[in-house]
Amino acid sequence: MSTAPAGGGTGKGPTRAKVAYVCNACAARLPKWAGQCPDCGAWNTVSEVPERLQAEPRRGGYAGAVQMDTQIQTLSTVAPEAVARIGTGVAELDRVLGGGLVPGSVVLLGGDPGIGKSTLLLQSCAALGAEDPVLYVSGEESPQQVSLRARRLGLGGEGIRLLAETCVERVLAAVELESPRVMVVDSIQTLFTELLPSAPGSVSQVRETAAQLVRYAKQTNTAVFLVGHVTKEGALAGPRVLEHMVDTVLYFEGEAGGPFRLVRAIKNRFGAVNELGVFAMTDKGLREVKNPSAIFLSRHEAPVPGSVVMVTREGTRPLLVEVQALVDESPLANPRRVTLGLDANRLSMLLAVLHRHGGIAMFDRDVFVNVVGGVRISETAADLAVLSAVLSSFRDRPLPVDLAVFGEVGLSGEIRPVPNGPDRLREAAKHGLRRAIVPAANVPKGGVEGLDIHPVRGLREALDAL
Repeated sequence: MSTAPAGGGTGKGPTRAKVAYVCNACAARLPKWAGQCPDCGAWNTVSEVPERLQAEPRRGGYAGAVQMDTQIQTLSTVAPEAVARIGTGVAELDRVLGGGLVPGSVVLLGGDPGIGKSTLLLQSCAALGAEDPVLYVSGEESPQQVSLRARRLGLGGEGIRLLAETCVERVLAAVELESPRVMVVDSIQTLFTELLPSAPGSVSQVRETAAQLVRYAKQTNTAVFLVGHVTKEGALAGPRVLEHMVDTVLYFEGEAGGPFRLVRAIKNRFGAVNELGVFAMTDKGLREVKNPSAIFLSRHEAPVPGSVVMVTREGTRPLLVEVQALVDESPLANPRRVTLGLDANRLSMLLAVLHRHGGIAMFDRDVFVNVVGGVRISETAADLAVLSAVLSSFRDRPLPVDLAVFGEVGLSGEIRPVPNGPDRLREAAKHGLRRAIVPAANVPKGGVEGLDIHPVRGLREALDAL
């Protein structure tokens, strides 16, 4: 007499869905659950997610035996097609995007809470809705809350279709009926898919919902905006793969209580990276700033020590900003080096170069450096301007108000050229500056009309020119 197996008459045990273990912090895949992720070291971030069954590979064959329908082409034979961009109705946003929205592109917009992400997109949707069908998917606010914001901003909203939903399958079903040309999802962290049991906002949910939206955008040529939350460090929350999946990543910069907002392109497949859009926050929403150089300059009535004008370049546009420095006696054994808008490690290196090649020591002084207006400068063209402002504050001697300074300072004391030097000089002359201290290699052959240029090759030459 035979005994039936425990799993039933088939001789197999009960079928259990395959699972995978994924870290919510770094998206690492683990063979089993663990309290600490071995890749990133985070605790209590590993969660269980169902793993999709993969098709079994063909046995006894090789990759070359598979029939392929795709065709390999030579790159030179592929004719580029001109893409008609979609204007958002906000000129500064179009500038950051590289000239407007590209059909089928996915744009990820991140920023601190309350900085104006939803306000900017609602204003853009109101302008787009007058000509193209627009769908606004709200996962964080009710339709009444969105309507109250639109009324406060003075927007009619007649051309905006509104959907309050968090299930991505139901969102895509509604989108197929509406067939919008532009869709806004506010925000990607609130969406979830029924295929995964994890909570909305987890790594697996964000990755899967974003993948479905990106797939829909590419198949239907619909431009999609995704609003993303940021962590307390300022980075986009969720898996890093989210930034690789989208076409454009935009960051909101600036203080939530300040009057100005900056939108910077961190990644853009259809335009310049580091392009900057400047807005002013008003009671009627975000207003475009046509001449941003004017708002970043203090225009002191009299020259003050520790202030100098620097010409930076954000994307395709040169920009005049004011760099301020304050040097004071330090009561501490380790003097402080504080920067706002600049890299603190870069400041420490520049002070060491100033001591070694300029003979000016700051080892017993606190040094504070600030870029006016909340602008963050990541390029090395600010080196010479920072040293000029520090030296001006240290000597308590003001620099001329019509002076512009830029240039990279090397460890051996040389002044290196920076990209697009002639464009920076022309921008300085356009705003009424009359003198400039710049690297010798950045001086154009014919000069710049109305601008007295002092070329320098080393730090000592720059100090003598100052």
